[in-house]
Amino acid sequence: MTVVSRRVRFSTKGEVDMVDVTHMVQRAVEESGLKKGIVTVFVPGSTGAVTTIEYEPGLLKDFPRMLEKIAPRGEEYEHHLRWHDWNGHSHCRAALLGPSLTVPFEDGRLQLGTWQQIVFVELDVKPRERELILQLIGE
Repeated sequence: MTVVSRRVRFSTKGEVDMVDVTHMVQRAVEESGLKKGIVTVFVPGSTGAVTTIEYEPGLLKDFPRMLEKIAPRGEEYEHHLRWHDWNGHSHCRAALLGPSLTVPFEDGRLQLGTWQQIVFVELDVKPRERELILQLIGE
């Protein structure tokens, strides 16, 4: 088995911006030279998340609405009271969605479903420069 690590960087527009990173992950798989294995996509930080979704306009509207129901931004959060940065809901949402995702690949191709893309979800209240760590394990 071989382990290959890569980092990808990109900018976000702020709260609930969803960035399709599938092409970045696929490129890392191709450049690694590995034919089969797994790739873990990890976001360092506590206000971003990684998941899969069908990256289409309807869900790009539905997903933020769902997050607002689960962890509304207008609620009082102890984090707000302590730090005054008004992103307590961002931390809660990120914890629910999670910081990582593992995807298998075969013949150098991610094994995603037809309508499934890998997305980074910006949950902080402001635009950010983000980095994902990609770790590939395979042969």
